Amino acid sequence: MQGLVTVFGGSGFVGGQVVRALAKAGHRVRVAVRQPNLAYKMRMLGDVGQIEVVQANVRNPSSVARALDGAEGCVNLVGVLFESGRQKFLSVHTMGARNVAEAAAKAGVKHLVHVSAIGADVNSPAKYARSKGEGEAAVREAFPGATIVRPSIVFGPEDDFFNRFAQMAALAPALPLVGGDTRFQPVFVGDVAAVIAKAVASPAAAGVTYELGGPTVYTMREILELILVETGRNRPLIPLPWPVASLIGSLGDLVAGVIPPPLTSDQVQMLKSDNVAEQGLPGLAEAGVTPTAVEAIVPSYLYRYRKGGQYAETPAGAF
Repeated sequence: MQGLVTVFGGSGFVGGQVVRALAKAGHRVRVAVRQPNLAYKMRMLGDVGQIEVVQANVRNPSSVARALDGAEGCVNLVGVLFESGRQKFLSVHTMGARNVAEAAAKAGVKHLVHVSAIGADVNSPAKYARSKGEGEAAVREAFPGATIVRPSIVFGPEDDFFNRFAQMAALAPALPLVGGDTRFQPVFVGDVAAVIAKAVASPAAAGVTYELGGPTVYTMREILELILVETGRNRPLIPLPWPVASLIGSLGDLVAGVIPPPLTSDQVQMLKSDNVAEQGLPGLAEAGVTPTAVEAIVPSYLYRYRKGGQYAETPAGAF
């Protein structure tokens, strides 16, 4: 069995696939999460004793150092989509990333993979993207040989993108369309996990920044139309002007501390920019991973939003 890899945020949607990929590759895996009691299923992703779960909070340097004790590799997946309580963009994406990178360097970790996002930019008007860019800079300063992975929207059975809009289509008489012409390049969660697992074990990945996008670029309108076809729902798309979307986002900011908001003001800002991989940076192909199409995976879980669920007939035009 190969050396120990600590995965911060390993119990989430992407994290579970990363842990599985690392275990399959023969690594011992330490899953570092804020609430270990909620991550008990992680141990079942590998052989007996191959995966352990420990408590750690990237905002707490001492807990990060403990989680890295004896580790040869490290993956930082911690991120938030909206701010709530102490989970702020700055504290998690920037300061937390710095804590992990500094502790990894001090502990003598050989390989660090930091997961960021396409659009990360210290000059971005969106706080999410700006904090991601600042986090990348902090990681590069503390651990110059780190591998940075920037995925576009990540899809898979437990995603919070296709599932969210499919659920809305099942319940609402119409779907709001914000940024209908904004382009996205959805990437399969299994492909992202494969790149990360390869990077942890590859000296050639040191210092490299990957931008990961799937084989097809879609506009937001095209994505919503695909979801409607797959779920068999006939719903009109209602374009929302930016001022109206911003107002809804501001209301989302107010409830973010109580319930997951449908939209925040920061997300409205990000919807004004395309989310596609930059041509000049290595991607899935350079990492040795064949991209998986949305049409090959999404129908396997969106069927549950059709009338009749798994017993419903496949809608006309569906994949």
